[in-house]
Amino acid sequence: MIRSLLLSAPLRKCGIAATLLACLLPAATIRADEPRPFEIRFVDAETGRGVPLVELKTVHHVPYVTDSAGRVAYDEPGRAGETMFFGVHAHGYRAPKDGFGIEGVRCKIEPGGKQEFELERINVAERLYRVTGQDIYRDSLLLGHDVPIPEKSRSGMVAGQDSVFGVPYRDRLYWFWGDTARLSYPLGLFRMAGATSPLPSESGLSSDDGVRLDYFVNEEGFARAMSELPDPKGVIWIDGVCVLPDESGRDRLVGHHSRREGLGEQYEHGTSVYDDTREIFTKATDLPLDETWRHLSAHPVRFEERGEKYVGSGLCFPVTRTKATLAAALDPETFESFSCLPVDADPKTAAPRRNADGKLDWRWQAGPPVTPEIEARFLKEGVVQPEELRFLPEDAANPGKRIEFHAGTVNWNPYRKRWVAIASQIARSGDAPSLLGETWYSEAPSPQGPFEKAVKIVTHDKQSFYNPCHHAFFDADEGRTIYFEGTYTNSFTAAAATPRYEYNQIMYRLNLDASALTNAFPR
Repeated sequence: MIRSLLLSAPLRKCGIAATLLACLLPAATIRADEPRPFEIRFVDAETGRGVPLVELKTVHHVPYVTDSAGRVAYDEPGRAGETMFFGVHAHGYRAPKDGFGIEGVRCKIEPGGKQEFELERINVAERLYRVTGQDIYRDSLLLGHDVPIPEKSRSGMVAGQDSVFGVPYRDRLYWFWGDTARLSYPLGLFRMAGATSPLPSESGLSSDDGVRLDYFVNEEGFARAMSELPDPKGVIWIDGVCVLPDESGRDRLVGHHSRREGLGEQYEHGTSVYDDTREIFTKATDLPLDETWRHLSAHPVRFEERGEKYVGSGLCFPVTRTKATLAAALDPETFESFSCLPVDADPKTAAPRRNADGKLDWRWQAGPPVTPEIEARFLKEGVVQPEELRFLPEDAANPGKRIEFHAGTVNWNPYRKRWVAIASQIARSGDAPSLLGETWYSEAPSPQGPFEKAVKIVTHDKQSFYNPCHHAFFDADEGRTIYFEGTYTNSFTAAAATPRYEYNQIMYRLNLDASALTNAFPR
């Protein structure tokens, strides 16, 4: 591109053309016969697909990371003809070992050459690609490969994004994220970013290959704020994003907003409705600061009970509900919780309520809901038996061990004909490889459980992978194949950040016929 600009007619007439040509043209010109970098590729031994996020390191500690096609473009002219050893680390995959037990691979570096290695997958789910950020297929492009998603101008200049929300709305998929990083300055956008993409049936792109995000941007081309609150103090996060009909039957996009000091003090919160004309969320209601559950939250899901349509929400499990209308979502008095606590009890200390038969008395009511954290307290205090739990499933591989979920999604699955949960684990006792980096699958006959068993489907070594979100609109093979993504980051850990992948979304694919799942959940 530089060369074509320099040789354009207007520039040839410019007095500085000769100087610019002398300085820039040699560096910008690439000869057709110039050898390409050496290609190192890692593929999943089971599927043959390239594995993203494989970390390589030379003996002299030079790091490389595979792109979303599993490739590294190794371009070190001084190494031509040499044999190099690369240490290999791949979350959820088993790296090859030599006779000394050293994990890694050896390559003879030949410019334009290629060496491919298979990795045995430990994860039940398969890592597919990085959804957000820059240079998603960088190495593949450097090596001359075609890629499913080319770099484009509507990338929003996004370097990193936290916690995704995705919903079909008005013939598009709408995507929203929390804090968003940029390359031009250490401080980025802290008022929600947004983008759209075509519906799966219209995108011409398989969910196996990527998502074509078209960002809402400002005049500089960087992702712009998607929430409008007048007070500039603090960050704004929106969750509970869903589509509900208004009084005229027209679908509206709605969510819960929170303006706060990061993970600290909350300054205000309430419900926001998307303005389709201005393409931004605007405040519709305010809520008291001490209101903790009577509002949309996390990833709402629709369900029916006794012929009534509801929208349920909760940090993972839908333990609060209101009628599936915009008017109900705007009115906190319409919300109910699923609970076995006395209505006016303190959920931090109260014992569960039982009926005349001695069974836990679960019902929809006006008090706060029972969460996995509360059930963990019940179990610790001995006031419930393990078989009575609804939201604290047993590790299918380690009987007796209970898994406390932190955040995730619950969706109906037509293949399993069950409600399936994809959620991250709170590793309170340090008995997991990562903090908020272990992802689990569970299923139940209703959105409120009981979720009796869980199978770990993704692991991360000393890195977080939090707020996983199952996109039911991407489900394939009549629900047999599902897709979920989460935020990969070194936040909450002491580990080093992974170049390009840090603070970004990574997509996984899960086959519900995997033996680890069918053994735990026989049909």
